[in-house]
Amino acid sequence: MNWIEAFKVYGRPRVRSMVFLGFSAGLPYLLVFSTLTAWLRDEQISRSAIGFFAWVGMIYSIKVFWAPVVDGLRLPVLHTWLGQRRSWIFLAQMGIALGLWGMTLAGPESLLILSLAALMVAFSSATQDIAIDAFRIESAESSLQGAMSAAYILGYRIALLVAGAGALYLAEFFDWDMAYRLMACLMLLGMVTILLVAEPVREANARAENNNFSGIHESKDYFGKPGPGKGRLSGVFASYWDPVLDFFHRNGRFAFFLLLLIGCYRLSDIAMGIMANPFYLDLGYSKVEIANIAKVFGFVMSIGGSALGGILVVKWGILKPLLLGAVLVAATNLLFAGLALIEPDWIHLAIVISADNLSGGLAATAFIAYLSSLTNTAYTATQYALFSSLMTLPGKFVSGFSGLLVDASGYAVFFTGAALIGLPAVILVSLLIRKERLVQR
Repeated sequence: MNWIEAFKVYGRPRVRSMVFLGFSAGLPYLLVFSTLTAWLRDEQISRSAIGFFAWVGMIYSIKVFWAPVVDGLRLPVLHTWLGQRRSWIFLAQMGIALGLWGMTLAGPESLLILSLAALMVAFSSATQDIAIDAFRIESAESSLQGAMSAAYILGYRIALLVAGAGALYLAEFFDWDMAYRLMACLMLLGMVTILLVAEPVREANARAENNNFSGIHESKDYFGKPGPGKGRLSGVFASYWDPVLDFFHRNGRFAFFLLLLIGCYRLSDIAMGIMANPFYLDLGYSKVEIANIAKVFGFVMSIGGSALGGILVVKWGILKPLLLGAVLVAATNLLFAGLALIEPDWIHLAIVISADNLSGGLAATAFIAYLSSLTNTAYTATQYALFSSLMTLPGKFVSGFSGLLVDASGYAVFFTGAALIGLPAVILVSLLIRKERLVQR
């Protein structure tokens, strides 16, 4: 197969559809995270209250808990019409659109109702992610999975631009209600797509037959021996515990060190993220300036950082880029602290945004590569979901208190603190490198 024939894979209808489904998956994320914080701060909501909205994003970090339900439960009516995967995706998309529209009906005047609507968006979005991942994997043979993933990521990143920069532009030229209502309407792209594509054909094996949460089946224990008299409930527990037990079985006591590293690595990055847009607005930058520099330009720099991270992993292996990323992410928070102490200037903002997105992209690429290396191919999807949940959950929990710290001490102290909580990751990666060197001797 030559390069032209290989490139034609992106013209296949199933691959093209993943661009639109990726867009549908990426659109809600910023609308309940950084874009929402910009709306709240623009309406003069206190930074303390804004910080607590970070906890809405924790929904994405715990989606592994209801993934087996999405994988197995057949939805009444919708399942008959659309099938297992498409029915869950369509239901989740409707939940996202209704939630976004509900956020405009509540508005910052009713923070409780707004938070409940945002929670509905986040839950529906996380559910959609689970179902789309299953749809993607089951829709094409392994030789097409690379193209399917690439198309999905392209659509996802386009959605981040639309929900980030696009929403800020709309809010500047119209208002926030109009911005969020148009975002809700854009969910129609994903809904139409899921109505047009075909339901993937799933293998008629024992696992698929048992995925309707009914009947009794013979499950296996951790070592693969049949368990007498075990039913569906024990199979559900096994879907959670087997990957965990495997991880500890392979790593022993060192598994606790690895889990600590996973929980700490992105703590600094995530903890400061929710205060970024309120910070820019409080410095006096307009929504258009934030969209141009922090979103569009920052997006380009993030892609560059990811590419650089990939090159360094190939050149140096995983651990050195992992350490470099941890150091740079912590250090760039000090640049934000410095930005808080000087007069607003778009050149200074662009420099800090460049450093932040380059380091974030590099660190994320190296860390994803490292997490992937920790998984057992027998439990790849579940173990990676568990790792990614642990990766984001501590940072999102801590970020909920970020507004309190900013109100009490100011942005300079907050970003300095965000840099300091990045030090444990630097220390842990350094210890990991030392251990690897000792093993190699």
